[in-house]
Amino acid sequence: MSYWRPQWRPIGPGGRRQGAAMVHLLLLWCCIVRSASTHHFPGGRKPKPPPGVQLSLHDPGQVRIDNGLVQVTLSIPDGDVIGIRYNGIDNLLEGLNEENNRGYWDVVWNWPGEPIKYDRIQGTIYRVVTQNEDQIEMSFVRKWSPSANHTVVPLHIDKRYIVRRGTSGFYAYGIFERPEGLPDIEMDQVRIVYRLQNKKFHFMALSDDRQRVMPMPEDRITGQPLAYPEAVLLTDPINPELRGEVDDKYQYSCENQYNNVHGWICGDPPVGFWLITPSNEFRTAGPVKQDLTSHVGPITLSMFVSTHYAGKEVGMKFMGGRPWKKVFGPVLIYLNSVPPEEDTSTLWQNAKEKMYMESKTWPYGFAESEDFPSSKERGMVVGQLLVRDRYVSKRSLWGEFAYVGLASPGHVGSWQRENKGYQFWHRADRKGNFIINNIRAGEYNLYGWVPGTIGDYKYKGIVTITPGSEINLGMLIYEPPRHGPTLWEIGVPDRTASEFYVPEPYPTLTNNLYANNRQYRFASIKHKHCVS
Repeated sequence: MSYWRPQWRPIGPGGRRQGAAMVHLLLLWCCIVRSASTHHFPGGRKPKPPPGVQLSLHDPGQVRIDNGLVQVTLSIPDGDVIGIRYNGIDNLLEGLNEENNRGYWDVVWNWPGEPIKYDRIQGTIYRVVTQNEDQIEMSFVRKWSPSANHTVVPLHIDKRYIVRRGTSGFYAYGIFERPEGLPDIEMDQVRIVYRLQNKKFHFMALSDDRQRVMPMPEDRITGQPLAYPEAVLLTDPINPELRGEVDDKYQYSCENQYNNVHGWICGDPPVGFWLITPSNEFRTAGPVKQDLTSHVGPITLSMFVSTHYAGKEVGMKFMGGRPWKKVFGPVLIYLNSVPPEEDTSTLWQNAKEKMYMESKTWPYGFAESEDFPSSKERGMVVGQLLVRDRYVSKRSLWGEFAYVGLASPGHVGSWQRENKGYQFWHRADRKGNFIINNIRAGEYNLYGWVPGTIGDYKYKGIVTITPGSEINLGMLIYEPPRHGPTLWEIGVPDRTASEFYVPEPYPTLTNNLYANNRQYRFASIKHKHCVS
């Protein structure tokens, strides 16, 4: 709580009445503070502050971090999350799995021209970065060497976990680095995976209108495989209400711009497990790139890099031994609960509220890595985007609700394939005004597009961000590509398929979550235009 504080001024000649008034206001202010500090608390006492964060060795090869709300157990030196104790549940993760198959990081990669490899990232060295009553941060590092196993990706990787006082959950982030001279590789996927208790978590929520009771893993085994392995017709599910539906993890994909909170709900006791992504700056291929969220397992994913819906052209390629470093995250694994008599839907509402709170505090000021800059070490860009299309209007039009973003320098539209750097996007207002905050220092191009207007915009110059910089680009004009007036068009050029009609699906190949929704969003839509 913040309080009004008096402004002190020196008392000049004849200013005793002013000084007396200031003393009176000070006494009044002290009374207000005292009243506020005792209000609503029995006996005039404040509630006890949340307990401090404690670190302890649990079993051989394990370390436990406990803040009084949640206990997180990590393997050492691997850095896998092997246990999450919360609200009377000993472990939210699937205890029947091997310890390295509960909460982990993994990478899909390959040598150029060779088959892909799968690497589950496990540290070889661990250390306590910060330890006090307010916060514990731990680091689990694995450094690559030429003598490493052939499945180990040539990267130096530092996995970090943070538990804070009063936070119902924990934060995770990773620092991936390739020093100069490392061998050439291609990397298609970087993610965090959490495998939850399948006897506890049956209800999945991705958005307000994408929530449902999910099949069990056994249902996929007994079901009928369809055109590709991920799609299975449920022929004999444990829950008979799901019989005849199709389960496919790709049905639960989401665009990066909306993929900020998803997870699972346990009914007994009512507990929510949520993956909150407060920023998209570290994700690849821009705001409309689609990726996986949660799916049958029950599994919750934090996808940082993937080739889903786009193929190898959005995968990372490291050639010529050039150095590279990137921070993925932090993301928050958030846990919440309600009394048994309350509606469990409030868990979803609370998770959304927490997501908004986390987004407002980005970039976090508590992450200890020097590779994660604070807000004061970042910059800002403002401007206004207008559209000049002589076949629509003689006057320039506002770039209404345009997407405007900074990404690595490249050609027009290159942000859709960019993956090694950071991207910072903002939706302009009705008049095309935009403010992009908390931009990491570096050199960028400014890109954009306007829903309803064909083509992509790119600002002509390089935008150089330095710590604390505030850059005003002023009024920017976008002239869409034209060879004449539009004669006809199919759909609206807004990078969605929302105007396209989907006919009645095969009754034996449906997902009831979408049975009443004829409009589907796909990863890449090319709108067709015919101009004279």
